[in-house]
Amino acid sequence: MKNTFNPIEFLGRLLFVALFLPAGLSKLFGFESTVGYFGSLGIPMASAALVATIAIEVLGSVALLIGYKTRYAAFTLAGFTFFASLAGHAFWSVPAEQAFVQQLLFFKNIAVIGGLLVLASAGAGKWSLDNRAAQRA
Repeated sequence: MKNTFNPIEFLGRLLFVALFLPAGLSKLFGFESTVGYFGSLGIPMASAALVATIAIEVLGSVALLIGYKTRYAAFTLAGFTFFASLAGHAFWSVPAEQAFVQQLLFFKNIAVIGGLLVLASAGAGKWSLDNRAAQRA
């Protein structure tokens, strides 16, 4: 049964990549408009915050994809997602007609954080550079 988990572990990492990589690339290619959006959320130093966001989303996705320093990448993405949820989906401070959608997105992100924390705890699995490094050590 354990060998069955190898492709499932990899698929789980790919699904996180499918969430974060397109988000990071869209911010990169829509930099100016995203800076404006970050500013509208009240994020200080919006340009610097955006550069950090892109780096976390893109580099974190690559790390998860290849299974390199997976625990660190997953933990970093979990922390990032927590703060992004507070800044971007503050359902408690929006008009009532927007609250449901923002609350839904906020708690979806909380579930993503849960999955990332499980990945940070369990590691990447056999199909990863982390596993190769462990076998060589």
